Amino acid sequence: MYRFLLSAAIAATATSAFAADAPVVLDQELAQPHISGYGEVYLGGLYFATPGDDADGTTAGGAARINFPIDARWNIQTDAVIDSLWIEGTNLYSYGGAIHGYWRDPSSYALGGFATITGYGGDEGLGDADLYTFTVGPEAQAYFGNVTVYGQVYYGQLRASGESEHFDNWGGRGVVRYFAQDDLRFDGELGFSRLSGFGAHFDTVSAALQATYRFSGTPWSVFGRYQLDHLTFSEASGSVNVHKYVIGLRASFGSDTLLSEDRNGATMDTYRPNFTVPFL
Repeated sequence: MYRFLLSAAIAATATSAFAADAPVVLDQELAQPHISGYGEVYLGGLYFATPGDDADGTTAGGAARINFPIDARWNIQTDAVIDSLWIEGTNLYSYGGAIHGYWRDPSSYALGGFATITGYGGDEGLGDADLYTFTVGPEAQAYFGNVTVYGQVYYGQLRASGESEHFDNWGGRGVVRYFAQDDLRFDGELGFSRLSGFGAHFDTVSAALQATYRFSGTPWSVFGRYQLDHLTFSEASGSVNVHKYVIGLRASFGSDTLLSEDRNGATMDTYRPNFTVPFL
């Protein structure tokens, strides 16, 4: 079944050093609104589990996120992301970006909205299709000591350039971030996405776990992530489970710990599916 998915699918819908001799100045600077962010890269694998027809793949990608404070509370964050999959000699990839606008009280909550746009390409003629998706929606975070609760919902469309027909795309996700220490973070995530059109729909239920550790006094972090996507298609029996596991490296600037990054820096992100299938 995965070969049918591959023939109609795109991979994707698929890290600051400061002077150690001036700690007081550092704390004062980080307490004021300032530009901050991070970049990260990752490498890992995927395992497609289908009835009687399993397959393995390799994945790699990265992201850059930068937060721009407008004043003490209002923020703009921009994201750039890329994700790529290789399986049985076929490469599929996605690339895109997002913008978030939100009001944040670092001691309480953040509330705003976001928009994304993603393009798709790959081998076997997929690069000629000129496919893209866009989404818009609200998002919010609530802060409870060393715990952050994060939620998003969105609506968008999958389109091919020059075509009037489209697929609707909507979904939501919830994330809990637990900071065991200021530089040790654990994430748990649940999400749902539906792509629908022409009397059919394709559903993805996602669950993910991630651990991130930042080396104290440095901008460098390492992370590991596991995500399971359960895929079902209304016009076909059975389902596909896609397991994705990656390890990565992050470099941050403008923050001194993972916790301060979460509450004062680039804290927003977007849904990261293992595998999105636009049926045409």
